[in-house]
Amino acid sequence: MHIPDGYLSPATCAVGLAVAVPLLAVASVRVKKVVKTRQVPTLAMLSAVCFLTMMFNVPIPDGTTAHAVGGALVAVLLGPWAAMIAVAVALAFQALLFGDGGVLSYGVNVFNMAVVLPFVAYGVYRLVSRGSTLTSGRRVVAAAVGGYVGLTTAALCCGIELGIQPIFFHDASGTPLYSPYHLSQSVPAMLLAHMVVAGVVEALITGGVVAYLQRANVPLLQVNNPGVPVDADGDPAPRPKVRPIVVAASAMAVLVILTPLGLLAPGGAFGEAAPEDLDLGKFGLKAIPAGLAKYAGFWHHTLLGDYGFSDGSHPSIGYLVSALVGIVVVGAAVYLIVRAVQAVTGRRTGDQSDVDTPAETSA
Repeated sequence: MHIPDGYLSPATCAVGLAVAVPLLAVASVRVKKVVKTRQVPTLAMLSAVCFLTMMFNVPIPDGTTAHAVGGALVAVLLGPWAAMIAVAVALAFQALLFGDGGVLSYGVNVFNMAVVLPFVAYGVYRLVSRGSTLTSGRRVVAAAVGGYVGLTTAALCCGIELGIQPIFFHDASGTPLYSPYHLSQSVPAMLLAHMVVAGVVEALITGGVVAYLQRANVPLLQVNNPGVPVDADGDPAPRPKVRPIVVAASAMAVLVILTPLGLLAPGGAFGEAAPEDLDLGKFGLKAIPAGLAKYAGFWHHTLLGDYGFSDGSHPSIGYLVSALVGIVVVGAAVYLIVRAVQAVTGRRTGDQSDVDTPAETSA
């Protein structure tokens, strides 16, 4: 779902940025209302979990790959605005440090995975779970369905964005300038890959963690559901819990251990590894589309391109190093961004709502 540079026209990329930047500005303010000081480390680590989740590309027949995002889980736990920050930061460093997704197409990728996915997932979760208690099984189902629908909707958006390029951006002879995939090709390919595989993974991650938290850390579920009773008896008291930071750290540790499995997928979806991988004959083309050839590989300053060393040696070690670097960079960036927003908005308004009370600290 990471769209590389060259597959979208500059105009499409500009529209993506025009939508994403204001929404990220709003998110940076709105996130302060839910994510209090003591929850910032949890958000930072959940963002790192999103980064690791997106490293696992699963090969799909017909040359496509797919991956979950983890944005639905963050939306359920801390709200869609927090999820937007978490995923957007992960996407930024994936593009800049690892060449996963484009720099020019960053705004469109943010729209798909950091806006559409968490907001749709959260909306479905709220709709399905309405009227249920925090420990109800319906909450687990709602989280899983929300994750599935959210990721599938994001994949649909990606397919449409790729598919409209030949319609609006072509030369006088009708030859596509950017993505050569028409809607009849891009939409089914994206939906098949994500409905069959990635959406199921997103559902399992989101529903599974919610089910675990119902037993281990109900207060974390209460962060984004204030006033909702814990059980059918209306008991508002928190149950014995595992600290949120431990939950996030445990999930991250499991993903790090499994990281080398991401090497099973070559990352050749839609020729994203290199434009020359495109089957030109399939589209009746004699050469790579001009715009695609011009903008592909626009960013040449990746630290660990394609999640590995530049000389291609020791791919498993390079992949693991990339995972560890991503954890540190993404987690630290989210932590610093949210704390900076809290400090700035706190000074402007004199609001002390993000300061933990003794009761909150002991919860």
